[in-house]
Amino acid sequence: MYGDTDVMRRRADQLREQATDIRTMADQLVAHTEVVGWSGRAADSMRVRVTERASHLRAAAADHDAAAEALDKHVLEVDTAKDAIAEVERRAGDLVAEARTRLARVEQANADADGAPGGARIEPDHDDVVLAAFDPPPAGHRDWLAVELPGL
Repeated sequence: MYGDTDVMRRRADQLREQATDIRTMADQLVAHTEVVGWSGRAADSMRVRVTERASHLRAAAADHDAAAEALDKHVLEVDTAKDAIAEVERRAGDLVAEARTRLARVEQANADADGAPGGARIEPDHDDVVLAAFDPPPAGHRDWLAVELPGL
């Protein structure tokens, strides 16, 4: 199948939450170094390194946001594909059921004609024969998107 889109949405939300947490950590890290009452070259060097680390953390947070956005787009595409598959599956099922009903009527009419003197047999519609013989792909399978049937 294509995955549980609810689970994927939750994962995207988790990624966004993690991005927020990472940004908060970066801000706290920088804030803690600013309040340290330490001065000198070593203190300045530490502040520069902490600022660099905070920048890396913010970049990681941005990557989390980008991953969440990509996952959201994927979820939309999966939902669209699943909806299209379901629609083709439903329409094909309706067409096959209607064709089988018409074929049953033709068979009944031919059975009645066989018993009547001078009864004329009816030829079934070719499309109905094709529809009745249709071997569908598994439910929900992407092969539904390539199905070609009369009337579909």
